[in-house]
Amino acid sequence: MTEKPALALLQDLVSFDTTSRNSNLQLIEYVIALLEPHRIPFELTHSDDRKKANLFATLGSSTAPGIVLSGHTDVVPVDGQDWSSDPFRTEVRDSRLYGRGVSDMKGFVALCLSRIEHILEADLPMPVHFAFSYDEEVGCLGVPKLLDGLKRRSPQPKACIVGEPTSLHPVSAHKGMLFKRCHVHGKSAHSSLVNQGVNAVTVAAKIITKVDQIQQRIIEDGPFDEGFDPPYTSLHCGVIHGGTVNNIIPSHCQFDFEIRALPNVEPKELFDEVHAYAETELNLDMQAIDPKTGIKWESLAEFPSMDIARDDPLIKKVSGILGIETPAGKVSYGTEGGHFQKFGIPTVICGPGNIEQAHKPDEYIDLEQIEKGGQFLDDLVQTLKQ
Repeated sequence: MTEKPALALLQDLVSFDTTSRNSNLQLIEYVIALLEPHRIPFELTHSDDRKKANLFATLGSSTAPGIVLSGHTDVVPVDGQDWSSDPFRTEVRDSRLYGRGVSDMKGFVALCLSRIEHILEADLPMPVHFAFSYDEEVGCLGVPKLLDGLKRRSPQPKACIVGEPTSLHPVSAHKGMLFKRCHVHGKSAHSSLVNQGVNAVTVAAKIITKVDQIQQRIIEDGPFDEGFDPPYTSLHCGVIHGGTVNNIIPSHCQFDFEIRALPNVEPKELFDEVHAYAETELNLDMQAIDPKTGIKWESLAEFPSMDIARDDPLIKKVSGILGIETPAGKVSYGTEGGHFQKFGIPTVICGPGNIEQAHKPDEYIDLEQIEKGGQFLDDLVQTLKQ
């Protein structure tokens, strides 16, 4: 194993419980301590409560457009998961490294940090930037602030590699996502007096049914893109809460739903269809019984889709480094890549590990992927010399 420095760094990174609900500042301070001995300039952009921060560092000359290596520092919760070992201590078993975030995506961050000296010694004609963000796992909430900070920089980066776990196969596109919460405010009454109440659970069920009807229409009529799985835009309701006991008409119900849209589909248009149905078909009838009732919507998260041409020079470059001749993939999950592309930076998703291991108990990354990921970064640096 030639990646002992990266594995040591990964062990440290995993030990920081950066579940999205927690602060990531200790991890960021750890990264800063690695940068400062080399006098590497960096910029922090904080969350509104200043409990979290993005870090953007520049290795090498800042006078030329460079390449961004992007990774998020937060991880998903381990609550309720049955782990065979401490999720915040790495453990090697059967040529696999276990721990929360080893695949998604502290493994890539560790490999980047392990290359600091190598990048600096290469004396590249362009900089390599590290972009480490917060709150990716809860809707890519941190990276917009990082990109706002980039607006003040000149020149802008010319390319970005988001090191999400793709088994080191380039990904050129992912779906966009709109995440909403619906609050239905009804009117409580005894369950025998259904004519005097407004059943919030029933109203919510009708809206969810409308969401499902739209989904079924899309499944039948498209649009389709066979590069994705599933090859169409998806709508999904995953959480619902409402009611107290059966003999009381519930006065409140809330549910969460998401839209994961193909790059050529605008998710807001689909939400507007749901919203219009709720307003015209349900809200008026509710308020005829009691004007204090109603339906309110809350935006929880949103991120843009990403779609870069499979013959884009960046895709060709990354595929060439990896010796991959098959077309770049497309994925239905989201990344910060859509934000970078929307900002104007050509972006590819490519990193060690497999998304199939992400978010699960006993998350792991094959040690072979760590090795190959390190070689990929070394070869990338070599090509940047040319």
